[in-house]
Amino acid sequence: MYAIIATGGKQYKVSEGDVIRVEKLGAEAGSTFTFDQVLFVGGDDVKVGNPTVAGATVEASVVGDGKAKKVIVYKYKRKTGYHKKNGHRQAYTEVKIEKINA
Repeated sequence: MYAIIATGGKQYKVSEGDVIRVEKLGAEAGSTFTFDQVLFVGGDDVKVGNPTVAGATVEASVVGDGKAKKVIVYKYKRKTGYHKKNGHRQAYTEVKIEKINA
């Protein structure tokens, strides 16, 4: 059984036991988190949401928080001496999918 969930402006295909990185949730490590925006549930009994599946949830435990690899943004304009360098590390939360309730 698998499900497609929406969180942080993105969609993820998850199964029980998967460990995924989602946008920062603000939950503490070791706690449980419930995703209620389930768009699709697949397996033996397929359920398609409009836009979400009514009553379907995905339960996950929070493994921890972290930051992604640094992305460098470099701006340059010719003939003016304009150089600008900026770095960004996106924060994420790592969760382990425990149960899919459909």
